[in-house]
Amino acid sequence: MKSVTDKPDQYLINCSGVTLDLRKAPVVMGIVNVTPDSFYDGGMFVQKKDKPDYDRALNHALQLIRSGATIIDIGGESSRPGAEPIPTEEEIRRTVPLIGMLRKKTDALISIDTWKSEVAEAAIRAGAQLVNDISGFTFDADLPEICRKYQAAVILMHTPTKPQSMQWSTGTSSTSNDIITTVTAYLQRSILTARHHGINDIIIDPGFGFGKTVEENYRLLGAMNKLQKLQRPLLAGVSRKSFLGHVIAEPRQPTPPPSERLSATLAAETIALLNGASIIRAHDVKAAMQTIAVVMASRAASA
Repeated sequence: MKSVTDKPDQYLINCSGVTLDLRKAPVVMGIVNVTPDSFYDGGMFVQKKDKPDYDRALNHALQLIRSGATIIDIGGESSRPGAEPIPTEEEIRRTVPLIGMLRKKTDALISIDTWKSEVAEAAIRAGAQLVNDISGFTFDADLPEICRKYQAAVILMHTPTKPQSMQWSTGTSSTSNDIITTVTAYLQRSILTARHHGINDIIIDPGFGFGKTVEENYRLLGAMNKLQKLQRPLLAGVSRKSFLGHVIAEPRQPTPPPSERLSATLAAETIALLNGASIIRAHDVKAAMQTIAVVMASRAASA
């Protein structure tokens, strides 16, 4: 078993002047979506006429931090399959006031879940320190320069297409395309783009559920450790996603909704941790923290 110091310097992430140390143990990123249509928590923090409920969202974020979240990931545009894009101004309206409120209440790291450079800049100015880009720097050519300008850390994810063109995780995959090779090559290009712009603080995300069949998601989950050759911390975002529902469905019964996928989520998070994940992106922070504790105890006992 590798010691803490065996992990490379890339596991020390500079987030706009604050260090995220991923050498010793995995951490949890808590999810707060200020959207009316996200697949699990859509509308949870939205009032009538799509007005964000900032106070409720703030209290939820603070509760996630009390439960152990190291990072709070705030999103203002749904990235679920089929989701329609929203104007930049609306995304800023949903997220930036909440980020400012949260920054006044906590020193926890704040991430903005966006692929838009204008949203990212407004969020960073309000207090965000990481940019979580589902496109891996492929949707907005101006985003890398914004991240470099403010020394924000970046999370670069694999996705083959924009959400409005994406399908839910269904069916089985063809053996003609190897998902591990595809994701690895895509993330390699994303890392090169970041490095070209002088960005070295990079986390990678294979993009579970984004334009992948059920079979491809499980193949990726089981072989996630192969992405460690990219020498960047790995983030696993499997929380309550549809590919989990497909395998826990009762015969001849509908796929269980996201609210009934917690046990499957914890199983998938365990597999991800055993395959090298350094960050678990979760709706259920306390449960994810307990999952990490069990995995770490097992590693320590067998060392």
